[in-house]
Amino acid sequence: MFSILMVIIYLAFISLGLPDSLIGAGWPAMHTALGVPTSFAGILTMLISGNTIISSLLSDRLTRRFGAGLVTATSVLTTAVALFGFSLAPSFAWLCVWTVPYGLGAGAVDAALNNYVALHYKGRQMNWLHCFWGVGASISPYVMSFALTHQLGWTSGYRIIGVVQLALTAVLFASLPLWQRSNAAGGQQATKLSLRELLALRGLRQQLTTFLAYCALEATAGIWAATFLAQARGVGIGAAAKYASLYYLGVMGGRFLAGIIADRLGDRRMIRLGATLILASLVLIIVPGVPTTVALVGLLLLGLGCAPVYPTIIHETPTNFGAANSQAVIGIQMAFAYVGSTFAPPLFGLLAGVVGVWLYPYYILAFALVMVAAVAWTNRLLPAA
Repeated sequence: MFSILMVIIYLAFISLGLPDSLIGAGWPAMHTALGVPTSFAGILTMLISGNTIISSLLSDRLTRRFGAGLVTATSVLTTAVALFGFSLAPSFAWLCVWTVPYGLGAGAVDAALNNYVALHYKGRQMNWLHCFWGVGASISPYVMSFALTHQLGWTSGYRIIGVVQLALTAVLFASLPLWQRSNAAGGQQATKLSLRELLALRGLRQQLTTFLAYCALEATAGIWAATFLAQARGVGIGAAAKYASLYYLGVMGGRFLAGIIADRLGDRRMIRLGATLILASLVLIIVPGVPTTVALVGLLLLGLGCAPVYPTIIHETPTNFGAANSQAVIGIQMAFAYVGSTFAPPLFGLLAGVVGVWLYPYYILAFALVMVAAVAWTNRLLPAA
């Protein structure tokens, strides 16, 4: 039963990744067709993130009432509706309206699935779960590219992914009995604590700091990699875009590799390994005078270092804060994660406009040091089990 359900969960996480890269892939065509500035993409991503934060904070209440399976299936259906809404939107204002279900669907399913896997599966499956998110995020740009190169328009790209989401929704609703039997076999009754009571849990505020810093680092590294290579390293624009994919390749491949060794090393060693690789990678990027090829190796290594951090911290949440509190805690963690990934990249853009894009590795290093300090503080407060 669990092996079949794990396949279903992996499919659900692919569906979570599918919408995430669509705006970036389609925006060059979308903003022209809608007659809005390029910068308006930031408005959409901020609105989506805001609604994702809301649904992350509500995920505990929803999951306690309806169960992880139903929350997951309904959330994927909600994002499918939003994707079709995007494809039919006659104006930018309507796109803003459809960001509401777009974001609400993502946050609840993210928190519900992460908690479910943290409770029922090992570190191996958690790392592979996040690897499958990368699969979904990688598929969508190809779908959008197909729609645009075959003169089908950006709206067709959204419709195609919407159809895929509907198919995944059908699979998820059909799988609900598996989720129910799994809960009956070993579920843990969740407690109902207020937000203030949750934040008072020993070590939680330190771990939330870790989440915010890590996600700020991860998002900034990916979004600004190509610009850094082109403007600070003198790489051609086309080549810079291609080489920036080394970071994402490192994240996806690193999570697959992390799944192989996670259970042998344990959660805390995996986090320390990831942090060490991140710091080493930034040395390769920062050191003046090194060839660009060395900086590219550093970018790949940065992705490998980032790979295990997020899923491993999620996986140790039930151990750190109790299985009964884990759904609520993971919902708050997701909210802080989205705060970091939403605001850190545009802040870097403002700083880069004043100081220069060369600031890129130093900005990332600052968040990495905060993350390392917060991890050490958390581990002191919460001794390993």
